[in-house]
Amino acid sequence: MASTSVSRVVPASPQQVWNLIGGFDALPDWLPYILESTPLEGGRVRRLTNPDGEVITERLVDFNETEHHYSYAILEAPFPVTGYVSTLRVHTVPGRDDVAEVQWSGRFAPNGVSDTEAEDLFVGTYRDGLEALHKALSA
Repeated sequence: MASTSVSRVVPASPQQVWNLIGGFDALPDWLPYILESTPLEGGRVRRLTNPDGEVITERLVDFNETEHHYSYAILEAPFPVTGYVSTLRVHTVPGRDDVAEVQWSGRFAPNGVSDTEAEDLFVGTYRDGLEALHKALSA
């Protein structure tokens, strides 16, 4: 299994950040890569569409409102990995109530590519996503 993690401090309180990103169906609200999210199975599954029209289907596997995190598994996607599970987590920053740290991490088995190539793909995805989140919260 390969894994990667990216963190970013963003300009909003942990609760404000969670209010924006904590809904499993909320990706289009802050992530430009996802144009549409359709909830399925009572909201436990989401079918995402990216700008290229590709479909990504993910299942919620863990959700904690109090601790501000959720984890999901990819069921179907155009990525060269299998067994993908990711977690999106909002942390407090000690001594600060006006910022939060957001961590996006994942583990997966590369399929047809090296560990490094798969890790680089998701480092880029997570980094770009957290940059978009920062911009959304700065507006």
